[in-house]
Amino acid sequence: MKRKILIFSLSYYPKHIGGAEVAIKEITERLSTDEYEFHLLCNRYDTTLPKEEMVGAVMVHRIGYATKNPSMSDLKKIPLHLNKIIYQWQAFWVAKKLHKKYKFDGIWAMMAHATGVPAGKFKKRFPDVKYVLTLQEGDPPQYIEQKMKIFGTSFRDAFTTADKVQVISSFLGNWAKSMGAKTEPVLIPNAVNTTHFSQVYSDTELKKIRSGWNLSELDTILITTSRLVHKNGIDTVIDALQKMPDVSFVICGTGPDEELLREKVTEYKLHNKVHFAGQISHEEMPKYLKAADIFIRPSRSEGMGNSFIEAMAAGLPVIATREGGIADFLFDAKRNPNHKSTGWAVSPNTPLDIVEAVKSIQLDTEQTKETVKTAKEMVLTSYDWNLIAKRMDVEVFKTILPEA
Repeated sequence: MKRKILIFSLSYYPKHIGGAEVAIKEITERLSTDEYEFHLLCNRYDTTLPKEEMVGAVMVHRIGYATKNPSMSDLKKIPLHLNKIIYQWQAFWVAKKLHKKYKFDGIWAMMAHATGVPAGKFKKRFPDVKYVLTLQEGDPPQYIEQKMKIFGTSFRDAFTTADKVQVISSFLGNWAKSMGAKTEPVLIPNAVNTTHFSQVYSDTELKKIRSGWNLSELDTILITTSRLVHKNGIDTVIDALQKMPDVSFVICGTGPDEELLREKVTEYKLHNKVHFAGQISHEEMPKYLKAADIFIRPSRSEGMGNSFIEAMAAGLPVIATREGGIADFLFDAKRNPNHKSTGWAVSPNTPLDIVEAVKSIQLDTEQTKETVKTAKEMVLTSYDWNLIAKRMDVEVFKTILPEA
C-alpha cells in the first residue's frame, strides 16, 4: 500500500512560490507514485485557483482568504496578509477533516515558523501519525523565535513533537537542537536542476539580455537573484558600487525593500550602474545569470540559499558571506585554506570586502577559472535534485514509515 503523506505549506504552485515550494515539487515528483501519495494543505490567495486540484504528484487543498490575481505585494496587504496567522489554526482543523477521509500515515511540515504550529497540534491529536519537520528558514532564529512568541509553547512543540527533523544546513540543525528536537537532525540540503542551470546559450541570446539592461558593455556585471529584504544585503552591494567605476549591478527580484534600494541608487546617482530587472521566471533565470559576470549576495542571514547553488551550476564566480547555511558550501581561498575554493567570502555590511573580491575575480583569471570549476563540480555531485530526492526517501520517509 502507498504511504499517504499530508504536507503543510503556506503556498504552492502555480503561483507565489519560493525555494521551499520548489523543494516540495522537485522531491515529490521524483518519488515513486507506487509508494507515495502526497496531499498538500496551503493558502489559496487567488480566486482563479481551484480549492482542490492535482499539481504534479501532489493533490493540493487550498484554504484561506483569496482575491483575483493578486501580486506578490498584495500578499503583504489585508486581507491576504491575515492568511499566515489564520493558517496556524485553520490548517489544523482542515487537516483533521482530510485525515478522516484519507487516513494519512505521515505529515510533513515545510518550515517551522510557517507551518510547525498546525503540524505540532496535529501530531498531538493523532500521535500514531508520523511527523517530519523540514527547516528551510532564512531569517535569524532569534528573530523567528521572537515573532512566534504569540503562539506560546505551540511553536516549540513544532520541534519537540517531530519524529524526524530534516534541515538544509548545519546552522539550522543547531537551531533544531536548541529548540528541543528529540532526534538528531538529518542534513539534506536543497538542490538545483543542474541540467537547467548548466544549459548553453548563444552569444546572440546573451547579448540580447545584456543589451536590455542598458548598462555599459565595458563594465563587469554583478547580478543577484534575491527577495529584496534587509537580510539579503543588497544595500551593501549598492554602497560598494561607489568605489567600483567599472562595475554595474543587475537586481533580479522584488520585495518590500525595493523602494529603499531605489532611493539609495538615486542618492548615489547610480542610475546608469544599477538595473532593477524585477521578478525573473525560473525558466529564464539561467540565461540572465549567464549574461552577467559575477553573482553576489552578501547575506546578513541565510538558512542555505539556493540562488548561490544555481549561480555555481551556471558557471559564475560567487561572492557571498558565510553566514548561516552558506558556510556549508562556500569556501574562500584565504579564509578557508583547508578547503578547495568555491567562492569569494565577504563579511556582512562590509562594502570594501566586496570591492576587494571583485578586483580579485577581475585580475586573477586563473584562480577564478579554478574556483568556478570546483564549485560547479561540487554542485553536480552533491546538489542535484535526483540525489536529494533519493536521500529524502531513504534517510527520512522510510526511516519512520517503513511500511504503509
